[in-house]
Amino acid sequence: MITKVIAHRGSKGTHPENTLAAFKEAVRVKSDGIELDVHFTKDRELVVIHDETLDRTTNGTGNVGEQTLEEIKQYDAGSWFSPVYQQEKIPTLKEVLSLLAGYEGLLNIEIKTDKIAYAGIEEALIGLIEHMQPTCHIVYSSFNFSSLKKIKAFNPKAEIACLFKMNNKQTKLFSRTTQVAFWHPSIQWLKTKKWLLLFPKRRHLRVWTVNKEKEMLFCYKKKIAAIITDYPEQALAVRKTYQK
Repeated sequence: MITKVIAHRGSKGTHPENTLAAFKEAVRVKSDGIELDVHFTKDRELVVIHDETLDRTTNGTGNVGEQTLEEIKQYDAGSWFSPVYQQEKIPTLKEVLSLLAGYEGLLNIEIKTDKIAYAGIEEALIGLIEHMQPTCHIVYSSFNFSSLKKIKAFNPKAEIACLFKMNNKQTKLFSRTTQVAFWHPSIQWLKTKKWLLLFPKRRHLRVWTVNKEKEMLFCYKKKIAAIITDYPEQALAVRKTYQK
């Protein structure tokens, strides 16, 4: 089995995360998949950004959910990474899906409701996907299992994945009542012995965030289903040498 390489927030290690430039790079290097994060604006628009606040990755401040899309679009989302990307803006999910038209890899949409419960975000997300009918394979993930339940309620055929760091008790309880296709644990958890007993079927694991070559090789050797990495081009090159 070939371990898939999923570009974390686009190509986060080489481009400003969760921007169109990062997603273009992920496509250019032929990543098997792309991971991104979605929040809700004040006027109920789905935007692609990791943090609940604008401070770290833009020249704006404050909560994403307390500003309109028009306000958010005024901010520079690239200069913090490099002056080369000063024209980059926070994209809407619709813009990203338009960019990925024709892309047939996996698109992992992380619903960022673990800190702020955006009312109606799950329904809006399912509605947009059904409207745009993307060519990529959609996977919904979250640390908030309530959001995943809602996704399943709106679309029973939707593929969901549970995100967790080290403690997976809640994950196990949730999977007893809801059909979970994949589990997305941290690389730190994978370094423990627990996973060998809990997940003998390694094809159900997609591991984040795998950035060191040693960690990549470990995952390839164990035939993990996928790695989520900030450096997709490097990960693909390492995979090529190991999993011929």
